[in-house]
Formats: sequence, C-alpha cells, structure tokens
Amino acid sequence: MSLSLRTRFWRMFLRKVFKEQRLTIAEIRARSIKNTRFMNRVPQGVEIEKLEIEGIPAEWISPSGTQQDKIILHLHGGGYVSGGIDSHQMMCVLMAQTLKMKVLLPEYRLAPDQPFPAALDDILKVYRWLGAKGHQPGDIILSGDSAGGGLTLATVLTLRDAGEPLPAAVVVISPWTDLKLKGQSYITNAKAEAVLQKDVLHEWASCYIGMENPGNPLISPIYADFHGFPPLLIQVGSEEMLLDDARILAERAAAADVEVTLKVWEGMWHDWPVLGDLVPESRQAFEEFAQFVKEKGRARG
Repeated sequence: MSLSLRTRFWRMFLRKVFKEQRLTIAEIRARSIKNTRFMNRVPQGVEIEKLEIEGIPAEWISPSGTQQDKIILHLHGGGYVSGGIDSHQMMCVLMAQTLKMKVLLPEYRLAPDQPFPAALDDILKVYRWLGAKGHQPGDIILSGDSAGGGLTLATVLTLRDAGEPLPAAVVVISPWTDLKLKGQSYITNAKAEAVLQKDVLHEWASCYIGMENPGNPLISPIYADFHGFPPLLIQVGSEEMLLDDARILAERAAAADVEVTLKVWEGMWHDWPVLGDLVPESRQAFEEFAQFVKEKGRARG
C-alpha cells in the first residue's frame, strides 16, 4: 500500500509527539484540550447537539441527509485515562458523514480517578438510555477505537450475559483487548509503532485495572467467550503494537462462530482514523465500516 505524502507527514509528526516525549496523564489531557481547540471544526451541514445522559456528558453528531433508523454509539479511545468528546469529535464527524448516520459520542469516566468498572457502567447506562428513548437495539451499531474498542466488546459481553438485546453489529478500530500486553506484536512492532509505548501502556493498564484481575474478560476481552456475539468488524494497522490484540480477537471470535471480519491496513499506525479527514485513509476506513454495516448490520430478530 502506497501512503500519501500527507499520511507520511502525519506518521512522522505523531512519532515525534508520542514516541520522543514522555508525558504524565495530566499533561496528555492538557495537550489534548489544547490541540482540539484548533483542530476541531464542524463542517457545514453537520449539527452538533450537546446533552447529558444520567450525568454522563455526550454529543449527538447529525449530518444532513442521515438515515433516520440506524445510529452509531461510538466509544472513544485514550487508554482509559484520557480522551473524550473534544478529542474524538473530528473523527466522529467524518464517521457520521461517511456512513450517513447519526453518531452518539459519550464521555465516560476515566482512570485513575475512576477505575474499572466505572467506564463500563457509564456505557451500559447510555446504551439502556437509547432503548428507553425508543431506539431499537437492532438499529444500533456499537463502535469504539483503541481502549474504546475494548470497552465496546466488554459492553456487548455484559449485555449478552444479562440476557439483554444486543446491537445489530460491532466495529472496533485498533482495539486494546489484552491489558496483560502478551501479544508478540508489542515486541515485533515496537519500532514501527508511531504512537504507543509498552511501558506507557503498562501504566495506563494499571490505572484502569486497579485491584482487579487483568485477565477479567470485561477488562481484557481477548480472554472472553464470544458465543452469541453480533457480526464484528476489526480494523487495525499493520504497524501497530496492538496488531496481535486484533488478530487473536478475530481468531477467538471466529472459533465461537461469530461473523467476524479482520481488516489489516498496510503501513498504518495505531488508531489512525482519530485524525479524521487529515489523512485520506480515515475516510477509506469509514467507507469499509459503511460497507460492513450495509452487509451485516441488519436488525436482529
């Protein structure tokens, strides 16, 4: 895959920002707020509605001409310690435009202040709130990027085990599924990875896990039994440290007879779609997302 000049620039830029610096969680959050002030822009024809769902800040992103039946509930990444509406609005605007669907972007509680299961509890509240507002589970696409991908999987596992209706389909982008960090790609892709560092991931995992077992499938979904799971799309970059998190997830889902699709994007780094339309591969990833929803995201009986 030949990367565009713009994409190569952003890969180099991200490497300098993330791999050549070591910031505290507080500094990461502050930098994210600073960056989003000039990066976020709402295009013409996109409506943003801020709301609060049982104390959880959220945002509806609604492009003109959207489908009225299906919606996307997207869970942001950030290693469970950072991220939120501001950091992921640009990503979700492009997602909403490409899929022509409304996107609900909630801001769940973060570690270390609020470790597991605070984030999971928040998202379960949001999902159930959607049902109370008349959105049928079979018309909801649940998606997440990075840590939000792991949280997406944990949400569906919890709903399934509780006997509650499941979303029509699940999409995870560069999902963090193993907080034990056991995959070989944490080693083999360490130099190629433009964003993540293993010691930093250990720190974030420790903040989120607290006193819990890191092998808990609701913390590390890679260890889950995926029987009864909705159709699943996994998108991941070939240069990611989390590549094996995605590969093994796909293998275990397939072993449980899940309709799973794994797409490995050659030359791409961790969670590239968060850059929105700054790189062309973001829109291409969302076009792939849209095709998957068209094929697999039909209402479940």
